[in-house]
Amino acid sequence: MSAQTKTDLLDETERLRGEGSPEEARERLLALTAQYPDDAEVAYRTAVIHDVLGLEAEAVPYYERCLAKPELGSRNRRGALLGLGSTYRVLGRYGQAVETLRRGVEEFPEDGALRTFLSMALYNTGEHHEAMRLLLELTASTSEDPYVREYRRAIEQYAKDLHETV
Repeated sequence: MSAQTKTDLLDETERLRGEGSPEEARERLLALTAQYPDDAEVAYRTAVIHDVLGLEAEAVPYYERCLAKPELGSRNRRGALLGLGSTYRVLGRYGQAVETLRRGVEEFPEDGALRTFLSMALYNTGEHHEAMRLLLELTASTSEDPYVREYRRAIEQYAKDLHETV
């Protein structure tokens, strides 16, 4: 099959998912995975459809496979790091979640979703101070709330050390 045909088949799976037929999309993606076992994008989309269907444990090997491929595009890599980290967290694999999400934050420091999911995983590992720091920094830097914006500098300062007193 040509690359165009593969692209058409991937587009079809997206259409099916969007139209409310994720099971059919999953079946087609599994067939594509068998045909293209080393394709990063096929692995990524197969991971995502498993997550959509609540099949987190089955999504993990596809996320891991696509992340091991250097040809995975930046947008999909970001999604795969978030997806895998979140999936590890949901499965109770908190250490792996923190490791994966930290890598995501290092690679994509501007991504607030990665920082948010990292804070949840840090909470699960008992690293409450760092989890709270991340969320406070994110709130201070991204909130459009006028009252939060008014106290932005104070929130950023307190985020550095919540235990500090005068």
